[in-house]
Amino acid sequence: MGRIIHFEIPSADPEVSISFYKNVFNWEVSRWGDEEYWLVKTGEDDEPGINGAIMRQRDPEQPVVNTIEVANLEKAIEAIEKNKGQIVVPRMAVPTVGWLAYFKDPNGYISGVMQPDADAK
Repeated sequence: MGRIIHFEIPSADPEVSISFYKNVFNWEVSRWGDEEYWLVKTGEDDEPGINGAIMRQRDPEQPVVNTIEVANLEKAIEAIEKNKGQIVVPRMAVPTVGWLAYFKDPNGYISGVMQPDADAK
């Protein structure tokens, strides 16, 4: 069973968004690498919930995206396409994290699918 493991909040002004979420929800935020991508810790690991990220918005229509963990990304992509979904960003490595693709479901909503793999490059 696939579970949502990560969310991404796009922002035209990440600094404003970071300040908002820190002040309102007390989230911990740290920059990830050299990208305009900030990891968000929403709570303690032993509490229910997931962590995510705030990222620089790449498109005015870019939605908040949830990412679902899968055991095998290629099989998940096949199942998405077989069930009238559409891959909108093909398989790519997230170094030291895993393999990621983005898809639209039959209603046009975008989500991500990720196969964890610490060796991804």
